[in-house]
Amino acid sequence: MPSEDVTGRVALVTGGGRGIGRRIALELAGAGMRVAVSARTASQADEVAREADGLAIEADVSREEDVERMIAEVERELGPIDVLVNNAGIAIWEKSAWETPVEDWWHVLEVNLLGPYRCCRAVIPGMIERGRGRIVNTGSGASYLPGSSSTAYAASKAALGRFGETLAKQLDGHGIPVFTISPGLVRTEMTEEAFPDDAPWTPPELAPRLVLALASGRLDALSGRYIHAEHDDVDDLERRAAQIVAQDLNAIRLRR
Repeated sequence: MPSEDVTGRVALVTGGGRGIGRRIALELAGAGMRVAVSARTASQADEVAREADGLAIEADVSREEDVERMIAEVERELGPIDVLVNNAGIAIWEKSAWETPVEDWWHVLEVNLLGPYRCCRAVIPGMIERGRGRIVNTGSGASYLPGSSSTAYAASKAALGRFGETLAKQLDGHGIPVFTISPGLVRTEMTEEAFPDDAPWTPPELAPRLVLALASGRLDALSGRYIHAEHDDVDDLERRAAQIVAQDLNAIRLRR
């Protein structure tokens, strides 16, 4: 599909106060989008929003009242949300799931899975009414790659991928594509403690560029697919979109 002009479109980036979310917010703002940045830490949201000339919102996406307030504030200050980027996420690097406090383990899923669900649930009715919108969920290779070390994080990201694919099917015909992306192994405050310096770190600019391409509509034909910021080339995906769908590629499947 041809790229759309995103100038003036409204984007909400959750978990936008630092790391990957910060870079996504700045990338979208640099392309002319009006960006709302949400984070649990108000000072971080404020700093990024100033850089992006956008709107800062303190919110915990695992809390329904916070999500409702966040969406209402974005729509009041910037207008209807055109692009929702569910980027907020946390991890615990538990050594033994059976010794991890239940509330700590479950909170990872509350943020990484329930949070995107709450945000989608809040914005989708308006998107359906307007007949347009795009949703991008930040997934992870931990959802399918061997060697994942956190049961909570891996489970939350695996579930998020299936949620995104199934939601895309439900929204088929409404003009609202849904994507799950993997940013790759990006060096952030969350990952630095879990991976060595010589790990195969992914260039941090790749995920923001991918999100902007998705926001522009270039890959709408691949709604429901899993796209890797480092291993998938946008031009190639766009060129092979029909083949990818026909062969059910860029999807997490059980192979027998």
